[in-house]
Amino acid sequence: RVLLRHFRALECFTPLPTPASGLVVYTQDKRIARKLAEDIESLEQECIVEVAGQIADNGLKKLCHGLSFNGRPLPPIKVSWQNEFRLRFAIRAVRPGQIRDMCAQVGLQVVAMRRLRIGRFSLGKLPVGEWRYLPAGEKF
Repeated sequence: RVLLRHFRALECFTPLPTPASGLVVYTQDKRIARKLAEDIESLEQECIVEVAGQIADNGLKKLCHGLSFNGRPLPPIKVSWQNEFRLRFAIRAVRPGQIRDMCAQVGLQVVAMRRLRIGRFSLGKLPVGEWRYLPAGEKF
């Protein structure tokens, strides 16, 4: 049952970049907040990125491994094509602007971005603008 107290003191622990959409986690539960604060670097996030432009030679291979961000080499990342306009990123410890910069390094422009999953917690078939409670037993 939805109660007004469920909406008091909510904190967002998984913000999205301004042009992105998708899964965001709000909580008032201290246990979930601590788990997210401590483990967000190790939780894999899955994003679908709509791109435009022509990818460079070996661009997908470079996206998977071989690029740098802010002067530091990036660890291996799982990147694959969903279709001719969309890339699927499965990435840990993502930084603001990292995916956009990675795409720019291989000649692609990001048109849209949508986060589908954080750890084991998935957006699923939840309609745009809707929310749901984290059921007992479901973990990040």
